[in-house]
Amino acid sequence: VDKMASTAGLQERMEALERRVFGAGAARGPRKVRGLMKVQVALGNIASKRERIKILYKKIEDLIKYLDPRYIDRMAVPDAMILQFILAEEQFILSQVALLEQVNNLQPSLDSAHIKGNTCSSQLAQIHIQQQVE
Repeated sequence: VDKMASTAGLQERMEALERRVFGAGAARGPRKVRGLMKVQVALGNIASKRERIKILYKKIEDLIKYLDPRYIDRMAVPDAMILQFILAEEQFILSQVALLEQVNNLQPSLDSAHIKGNTCSSQLAQIHIQQQVE
């Protein structure tokens, strides 16, 4: 049964290919497939005899590879370039580290009961938000 299903699937794919190549209204038959195979063989013979066509086929393959949207994802950025990016941003990274350390050191003050229990500032913040909405 599996063999029959794969054969039926192959037949459907061949018919879809024939419809694309010969059009939807063309008559069916094995003649079409043989004609397509003859064209492929003729193109293969021509390509094998001409060196410029071989080069062209190679360039077409390269072009298809480069036009693939996933090509850039497959390109690896060299480690040396990553190192240059990091070194170029070294001063900025160090300044951000210093600021984060200051925030971390002030965290206990921000979490104090005095600030959390200050209902006046939260009421003022709510009034300010309402005024902005209006």
